[in-house]
Amino acid sequence: MSREESPGHERLQLYLNDHLAGSFAAMELIDNLISGHPQDRFGKFFRDLRDEIHADQEKLRNLIQKVGAEESAVRKAGAWLAEKFGRAKLGDADDSAELLEALEGLALGITGKRLLWRSLATISANFPELQGTNFNVLEERAQDQFSRVEDLRMDMTREAFQN
Repeated sequence: MSREESPGHERLQLYLNDHLAGSFAAMELIDNLISGHPQDRFGKFFRDLRDEIHADQEKLRNLIQKVGAEESAVRKAGAWLAEKFGRAKLGDADDSAELLEALEGLALGITGKRLLWRSLATISANFPELQGTNFNVLEERAQDQFSRVEDLRMDMTREAFQN
């Protein structure tokens, strides 16, 4: 059995594809938020966040290629459908409570991404394809993204539940 066919390598390929699918759902959600806030106080925030998440997504796609996997169309389609169902619930992104829920979804996704980078740093010694990537910098960027989303989420919490 070749290295690429080992159970650990196959699990890594699936793990990376699962996270890629999550990134597609996040991008769909952010695109929806951008379209709902093209010129207001949230527009620039979401556009900047989208640019960063897109860069992280490209890094993940590159890693998937390096480990010899192909992107899973099924997983991406599942993420796309999940985001569509979530959007139906959110409806009006101008409503502070619904924006709060969207931000919570983003915070969860960013937390997952931060944990991905940490996990990959932990196993990179066993996978030459992962070596040479500074996972600590990626984890720090995810933490920064989380902090900014969390600050806005707390603002929306106060706004949504004011008396």
